[in-house]
Amino acid sequence: MAEITAAAVRSLRDRTDLPMMRCKQALVEAGGDEDKAIEILASQIENIKAKRADNETSEGRIFVAAKEDGSEAALVDFQCETAPVAANDGFVALGNLMAQQLLEGPGASTPEELLAQPAPGKDGRTLQQEFDDLVNKIAEKFTVTHVERVSGPVGLYVHHDGKTGVLFQAEGDASTDPILRDVAMHIAALNPSYAKIDDLDPAAVQAERDRLTEEAKASGKPENIVEKIVEGRMKNFYSDQGVLEAQAFAKDEAKTVAQVLADAKLKAKAFVVRRIG
Repeated sequence: MAEITAAAVRSLRDRTDLPMMRCKQALVEAGGDEDKAIEILASQIENIKAKRADNETSEGRIFVAAKEDGSEAALVDFQCETAPVAANDGFVALGNLMAQQLLEGPGASTPEELLAQPAPGKDGRTLQQEFDDLVNKIAEKFTVTHVERVSGPVGLYVHHDGKTGVLFQAEGDASTDPILRDVAMHIAALNPSYAKIDDLDPAAVQAERDRLTEEAKASGKPENIVEKIVEGRMKNFYSDQGVLEAQAFAKDEAKTVAQVLADAKLKAKAFVVRRIG
């Protein structure tokens, strides 16, 4: 059996960035052949994936990237098993690479489609190869749960713990207005269900309007007053249904989200929210 020196182990460690003990074991199995040892280490990836396939990924981070002019933004939901790994430099670096490629590349509708694409700045390697290397290094289950790229004007927000991320799409020309990020932050905090009134079920809206109208008429109020009463109560209905543009704005509750957006010549269009844990 070939003698496995400390220098040989360090050399393999430098090439693979894997734990010293695994490097030594691979060299022993390879009879001291470093290239063969690398092949052995690479072959262990699928074993790690299979062994941990049923483990839950309840930790991780949301990664976002956006063009400077606010014309597009991308979001990647990248999950792992444990909180320390979510803060690992390699995990964070890969999450940022995926968000960058999703923004700057051809786009992707599924995680698998994204992972098949090149890893930016990695000399012809794919994101899947970078993903597998991280699995091999850390020996934990990872999942890319969601990927999305949206057109602007768009605001983005990621909570300080990285576990909540929002992309907020608006209609209008103010692509870099700070209000876009403020509304994204509002969404993270107040968790609306719909972006705008038009997203609600029209039949449900009409049924509520009819109910409020009958109720107001029963009070004996004049028709013009009935209409004002109904419109006022419908605003409460929209807010109660979780319509973003009808909610009181978190940073200025004297105005609705629709009003603060209108001040910037913008309207709510859609939003994406991802939460981990």
